[in-house]
Amino acid sequence: MEELKNIIRDIPDFPKKGIVFKDITTLLADGRSFHRMVDLIAHRYLGQKIDQVVGVEARGFILGSALAYKLGTGVTLVRKPGKLPYKTRRKTYELEYGTDTLEIHEDAFKPGARVIIADDLLATGGTMAAVLDLVEDLGAEVVECAFMAELEFLEGRKRLPEGKVYSLLQF
Repeated sequence: MEELKNIIRDIPDFPKKGIVFKDITTLLADGRSFHRMVDLIAHRYLGQKIDQVVGVEARGFILGSALAYKLGTGVTLVRKPGKLPYKTRRKTYELEYGTDTLEIHEDAFKPGARVIIADDLLATGGTMAAVLDLVEDLGAEVVECAFMAELEFLEGRKRLPEGKVYSLLQF
C-alpha cells in the first residue's frame, strides 16, 4: 500500500491556504498502479451479489466505472443539479461554508438492489452521507462505501454507518 500512497502527490495550499490537497491524478496516470488499485478494491466484493456501482461526481465516476467493469455490473451516476436528463431525486447537504446539492435518476435501481457507492476520497463525509440518503431513499441496499483514500484526521467515517466504509489507503 505504501507504494500506491507514495504515487499520490501533495499539493500545498490548494484549493486554499492551509489545505494539503491529495492529488490522485498521478496514481490514475500510472497504468500499473491504477490497475492494482482497482483490483485490490474489486477483490473485496468478488463473490458477493452486487447489482450496481454508484459513482459520485466527478472523480468517483472513474473508480465507480472501473469497479463496475471488474464486477460485471452497471454504473449509476450521482451528479450536480441539472446534469442528468431524466427525472431525478435531489439532496441538499451542508458543507463547511454553505450547501451543495446532488441528484440521481429516480429509476436508478430496482427495489432491494445491492449497491456499492464509490468515490475517490473520504474527507469530512458530508457528500457521502447525502449520497447514502439518496440511494437508500430509492430502495437500494448499500453494501458499502468504497474509497481509494481516506483522510482519517477529518473523521468522515463517523458520519457514515458503522461497518459500511472501506478505504484502500489511509492518510
